[in-house]
Amino acid sequence: MTQRETGNPAHRQFADQPVNQPAVQAASAAPDVERLAAACRDRLTGMPGGAPTADAWLFARLVAARAVRGECALLGLSASELAELARRHFVAGSLDSAPDAPLSNVANLAIVTMTDDTHASFVAAMRDFLLGLAAPDVDGEDARCLAAILAHACLRPDHLWRDLGLSGRDDVTQMLTRFFPAMVARNTEGLRWKKLLARELALATGGVPGPAPGCPGCEDFGFCFGHAR
Repeated sequence: MTQRETGNPAHRQFADQPVNQPAVQAASAAPDVERLAAACRDRLTGMPGGAPTADAWLFARLVAARAVRGECALLGLSASELAELARRHFVAGSLDSAPDAPLSNVANLAIVTMTDDTHASFVAAMRDFLLGLAAPDVDGEDARCLAAILAHACLRPDHLWRDLGLSGRDDVTQMLTRFFPAMVARNTEGLRWKKLLARELALATGGVPGPAPGCPGCEDFGFCFGHAR
């Protein structure tokens, strides 16, 4: 079954709203990251606006979001892991043929070295924790890749869906339902996903629930962890 993309409503400029010309000109000159990511995603899947499977669609979006920013290392995957992921889901050769995405040197891809031991320990623990919750019907290597991608995304200071380059919270819910359904079942309070992941990891390892490493930099940190300020 082909996975297809749904469009977002266009933003409108009200007639009586003043236009900031310098800002408009700067925006026009700046790279359209979303457009570039969509183009990169389509090259990976070989199907404009779609993919052969839902899993191929998901991983193409995750990889493209980082690739167009020159941040493939932030996925947390080794060169061999990324190459094998591409073999399972992407068009042959598409990973190193994108002119506007820095994927041509996948063999030289290096995972970001974390100098903060706390962050490194968090990532390793989160990855292993998620793998223990993986659905039995998903590909084990896909689950391993996604666990690593999620763990590294928890180090970044935004909502999890933005850190992953997705379109919204529903995308994360769908992804977790597919790969880690037990985690979704635990979210009976409707918590933000990054907060829930950090809480469940702490509870599973005998720690004290608190923010993920990236949470303090998020605009909604006060909403999620007002007591921590």
